[in-house]
Amino acid sequence: MDLSLDRPEGYLFVRRVGVRDITLIDRALDSSFLLAPDRAIEGWPVAAADALDASHVEAILALQPELVILGTGERQVFPEAAFIAGFLRKGIGIEVMDNAAAARTYNLLAGEGRRVVAGFILPKA
Repeated sequence: MDLSLDRPEGYLFVRRVGVRDITLIDRALDSSFLLAPDRAIEGWPVAAADALDASHVEAILALQPELVILGTGERQVFPEAAFIAGFLRKGIGIEVMDNAAAARTYNLLAGEGRRVVAGFILPKA
């Protein structure tokens, strides 16, 4: 049997999710970041879901999502209502999940060609 690595083409994808890092294609990131199919924005200044508020919405909206996936770490933690409302007022759906579920969902939607943006919250070292 011949085994070969089949990498998705045309978009950035999550290869692995750990407790303290997430691997995009072949690069491990260990701080919170935003991910769109065409780019990753490192150094997203968020250390916990409960720190998110309306001021964090604009950075995500700048990536022009049709849907936002929020990975909140090892566990699903809902952010303040003002953060979620910032997307709903613009007609943009938002789903909150743990990082592993967010990565799987992002990969599926990006692979379908959807304009999805994911925010991944990683604990500070």
